[in-house]
Amino acid sequence: MSVWDDLDLLLDSPSSLTMTSNTRGTVKDNPSFKVDEDVSALKKAIEGLGTTEKTLIEVLTQRSNAQRQLIAQAYEKATGRKLVDDLKGDTQGDFEDVLVALVTPPAVFDCHEVIKAIKGAGTTESILTEIFASKSNKQIKALSEAYMAETGKSVLHDLKGEVSGEYGKALLILAEGKRDESTHVDTAKAKADAKALYEAGEKKWGTDEDKFIDILCHRSIPQLRQTLVEYKEISKKTLQESIESEMSGNLETLLVAVVKCVKNVPAYLAEILFKSMKGAGTTESILTRIIVSRSEIDLMDIRAEYKKLFGYSLYSQLESEVSGCYGDVLKHLCGQD
Repeated sequence: MSVWDDLDLLLDSPSSLTMTSNTRGTVKDNPSFKVDEDVSALKKAIEGLGTTEKTLIEVLTQRSNAQRQLIAQAYEKATGRKLVDDLKGDTQGDFEDVLVALVTPPAVFDCHEVIKAIKGAGTTESILTEIFASKSNKQIKALSEAYMAETGKSVLHDLKGEVSGEYGKALLILAEGKRDESTHVDTAKAKADAKALYEAGEKKWGTDEDKFIDILCHRSIPQLRQTLVEYKEISKKTLQESIESEMSGNLETLLVAVVKCVKNVPAYLAEILFKSMKGAGTTESILTRIIVSRSEIDLMDIRAEYKKLFGYSLYSQLESEVSGCYGDVLKHLCGQD
């Protein structure tokens, strides 16, 4: 838990939610990229007798997403077929899923994950929570545009039909992608917010959830970081501890996720990765989503936090938990420490 309690370090450390450049990814533009060579290598790997998985892995994990989009366009021009369709036809299971994720533009991939979470009977709240708590306004806006292009409806419209109660209210505010982005910190306001949260939760009988939702889902990241510090001064407990003792269910999970992401998005995602591999069986869909979608944003930081939190590297955990071609893709994307 220590990573969540060290509030003194918080005020100066950078945040993935406000980062303007994606320099903490493990995947970068390949400097010796030649689109035609890649297309003919992929064509050969797919059209030959039996698919050459090694080629698929080497080409697709060692190019940035922007380069993969160029490959996909050139591939279609050369063959008259969509690369994504050929990958689907030639591979299967988790390996297919991760390759398809790699050749999908990031915002479209996020949008597909949201569609999967709300499709069919029951909604997968854990996926919605992870996505909307850990993304910046810019990423949410891109996801929303992709969703509209794909479905003809707004993501907010579809979420409204799926989530309800206080959880639904909080999620819909996050899904608007309108969190305050000012970098100015108003200490007096942070003190007032901390007091309001204390009085809405610990201090009263019953909890005023709306107050928590309003402050946690609207204020800027630097402002909330200051509020967390002020809260601990007043309460002697961290805000996360208060939420955990005052609330339950999906709302608690969402607000705790927001607090964790305000502090440290990579540590929050490292924890989810760890849980997805803990115990019997591994949740491959979570590994695919986080490792692919953060590979060009902050996967290096996620690796560092993973090691700090759990004492061993993400790479070594992947080695023991996932195997075959699917495991090879994830290990390539993760990179050794």
